[in-house]
Amino acid sequence: MSARILGVTALAVSALAIVAYGGQSLTRVWEMKRELDGLEREIGLLRAETSQLEVAVGRLHTDPDSIEKVAREALGFVMPGDRVLKLPSSAGGQ
Repeated sequence: MSARILGVTALAVSALAIVAYGGQSLTRVWEMKRELDGLEREIGLLRAETSQLEVAVGRLHTDPDSIEKVAREALGFVMPGDRVLKLPSSAGGQ
């Protein structure tokens, strides 16, 4: 009977070890799946942004009005004959 109890105990310990190890693995798989889903969403957003930037670059290569818009808005360029108004800064909340 002692051998039987020893066998059952060994089997129970083995089963618990397998369940514990398998549970950790399953948790890790779920974490990796969640991470993969997040990365796939990020890739989708980056692909959409890349497409938008490619369109903008194409316009800058072919459309002079787009170049002028960027020069005026982003770089602060002015055309000859334009009037530039310089307003005082609102320092001090006034």
